[in-house]
Amino acid sequence: MPATDPVVAARPDQSPDLRSLEAGLDALGRRSARRRIPVLRRCLRSALPPLVGGLSVLAVWQLAVWAQLKPAYVLPAPTDVARTLADQWQQGHITGAVWTSLRRGVLGFVVSVVVATPLGLAVARLRPLRAALAPVLSGLQGLPSVAWVPAAIIWFGLSDAAIYFVVLLGAVPSITNGLIAGLDQVPPLHRRVGQVLGARGLIAARWVLLPAALPSYLAGLKQGWAFAWRSLMAAELITFSPKLGLGLGQLLDTGRQLSDMSLVVTAILVIFFVGIGVDRLVFAPIERRVLRRRGLLAGA
Repeated sequence: MPATDPVVAARPDQSPDLRSLEAGLDALGRRSARRRIPVLRRCLRSALPPLVGGLSVLAVWQLAVWAQLKPAYVLPAPTDVARTLADQWQQGHITGAVWTSLRRGVLGFVVSVVVATPLGLAVARLRPLRAALAPVLSGLQGLPSVAWVPAAIIWFGLSDAAIYFVVLLGAVPSITNGLIAGLDQVPPLHRRVGQVLGARGLIAARWVLLPAALPSYLAGLKQGWAFAWRSLMAAELITFSPKLGLGLGQLLDTGRQLSDMSLVVTAILVIFFVGIGVDRLVFAPIERRVLRRRGLLAGA
């Protein structure tokens, strides 16, 4: 007797055409799951486009320097910036500034998540609270974080508290709105099934609502980190004090004060690559794992 697919065999009431179609779809799914892209090819596919883009930017930059579109002290060559980066690295300024800014950014982001998650759940579930706070959250998300820096300095002085205050106001609205959007897209059937199983209140939020809203919540977390990083740089750029230590924003402002354009570009590039690194090393793997577990990623 020929081997039969257990799924097909379990449904003898189906027509032959329907069973054949189902068997073909199952075989196609198994074939797609078995087909794995080699590691080297996958690395090249992910690394080659950014590498080509970066080299293209460097080429245009060098051409602009050769064309003398701006004086050398205004538009330094890539080699001058690389030399400044090497000097700052050897002196320990780059590593110290990256550590200081990352410490502030991670701590501010974690506190933002702790504040935004219950706030998003409450706003999404309570209509009076939503009517009162939804416009405020949208307005705060659209407000540039740098606008809070003068008020933060007046309230908290030149301190870390002023910097963290700006970071929170930059990240909390984005995370909250992302979670609200995800909760709004949860099918009502999920909630009803949770209620039938006895999941109510915090238990329903933990085991039903948050898992169902996870993709949108994760998108809100990514955007929240981006806003936190931007807010941190704005706060460090303005809240300058020797007792605060040297962050990337302070390093950028030091280049401005010294009229050292190579140092300014160096700080900008370090800020840029740190932001990319956190996104690619932290959020991208989590996002791929979530999408793969839900069957939304090719090769899942």
